[in-house]
Amino acid sequence: MTAKTKIVLDADVIIHFVKAGQFNLLLNIFPEYQYLILDVVYDEVTVNKTTKTLIDNTLRVFSSRIVNVKFAPKGESMREYARLRSKLLLGKGESACMVYCRDNYDVLGSSNLKDIKGYCSEHQITYLTTIDFLYYAFVRGKMTRGEVDAFIKDVIAKGSKLPEVDIERYTPTSVI
Repeated sequence: MTAKTKIVLDADVIIHFVKAGQFNLLLNIFPEYQYLILDVVYDEVTVNKTTKTLIDNTLRVFSSRIVNVKFAPKGESMREYARLRSKLLLGKGESACMVYCRDNYDVLGSSNLKDIKGYCSEHQITYLTTIDFLYYAFVRGKMTRGEVDAFIKDVIAKGSKLPEVDIERYTPTSVI
């Protein structure tokens, strides 16, 4: 990967880290990368006013680390986005993120494996799930095993789906 590679966050990963009260930690797991939130994803996650305030503050304070980017595909990319939305019935955010990552050779941050795994494999898009982010936070010494376990339990208790894993035995889906 080139130094310009970015991590493009889908709504589910953002929501998991917000629910766990660890959104700022997300930016510190891979400090060598810039994070992007596409405008369609921003629109999805900021319907909640508390989440909107948190994300807006983070975008302002950490503007060199995370940015909101307008998704404006053209030509073949617009057709591909429309195909993902209409034929595969995928959401706006994940469709936009996959097309953006395909076009820009960036890393996708999404836990919706059912919808992204095949497409990412076909188009050689590197992706990271929430558990992958937690794994890298653990191996990089940014979280303890207990903190990872608490994160997972907290997110599940707040209504999101995450697998309960032993982070010390976990194998990440992607190596970046």
